[in-house]
Amino acid sequence: MLRPNPVLRGLVLGLGFLFLYVPILSLVVFSFNDSPLVTAWSGFSFKWYASLFRDDALLSAAWLSFRIAALSATAATIVGTWAGYVLARMGRFRGFSLYLGMLSAPLVIPEVVVGISLLLMFVEVRSLIGWPDNGVFTIWIGHTTFAMAFVAVIIQSRVRDLDRSLEEAALDLGATPLKVFFMITLPLIAPALASAWLLSFTLSLDDVILSSFLSGPGYTTLPLEVFSRVRLGLKPEVNALAALFILAVGICVVVANRLQRRKEHSS
Repeated sequence: MLRPNPVLRGLVLGLGFLFLYVPILSLVVFSFNDSPLVTAWSGFSFKWYASLFRDDALLSAAWLSFRIAALSATAATIVGTWAGYVLARMGRFRGFSLYLGMLSAPLVIPEVVVGISLLLMFVEVRSLIGWPDNGVFTIWIGHTTFAMAFVAVIIQSRVRDLDRSLEEAALDLGATPLKVFFMITLPLIAPALASAWLLSFTLSLDDVILSSFLSGPGYTTLPLEVFSRVRLGLKPEVNALAALFILAVGICVVVANRLQRRKEHSS
C-alpha cells in the first residue's frame, strides 16, 4: 500500500497556491507603483487610487454593474428557487423533459450563443412594439436568464436533502402548502439561497459576453470598460481597482468565517 509523501504533497500544494496567488499579489503590489508602467517598479505611491476615484467613466461603469448585478441576482434567486423546488418536489410531470432541458440550456449552451439569441429576440420585439432599447433592462434580462440555471441547480440539490418531516407535520396541523413553503422550507434552505444569490451576483458582475451583446450607448458595464482599456494597454488604475475588489472580497470572507464560527460555538 502506497503511503502519501508529505513533502511531495506540500510541494504540489505550494506550487498550486503560487500559481494561483502570485499574479494576484503582483497586481496588488504594482497598484502602489509610482510609475505609469505596470511592469517597472519606481517607488511607492497612492496616486493611482486617487486617479481611480477621479475617473468618472470607471466609477459610473462600476455603479452600473453593481446595480445590474444586485437586480439580476435577486430576480435569478426568486425564479431559480421556484424552478429548483419544482424539480426537487413535483416529480415527473407532462413536459418534464422539456422543462428540464430549457432550464439547463444556459449551463451547456455557449454564452455567445445565448447572447446572440437574446439580442435577436430584443431586436424582433423592438421592431414590433418599439421597446426595449438596449440598456439596463436588456442586460438585466440576459444576466437573470443565465444565472437562473445555476440557482435552480443549487436549490434543487438542497431541497432534495431536506427532511420532509417538518413540512409534513405543518401540513398535518392545517398549514397550506404555500404557508409551509414560506414558513418552513425557505428558512431551512436560507444558506443555499444566500449562496445562490452571491453566485448570481458574481456571475453578473463578471460577465463580458452577454453584456457586450445587450448593452447600448451610455450603458457600459465595468467588465466592458476594463476590457476596452486593457486592449489598449495595461493601466495602473485597473490595478488599483482590482486591488480594491480583492480587499472587499477578503473582508467579506473574513466576516463570513467569523459569523460562521460564532454560530457554531453558540450552537
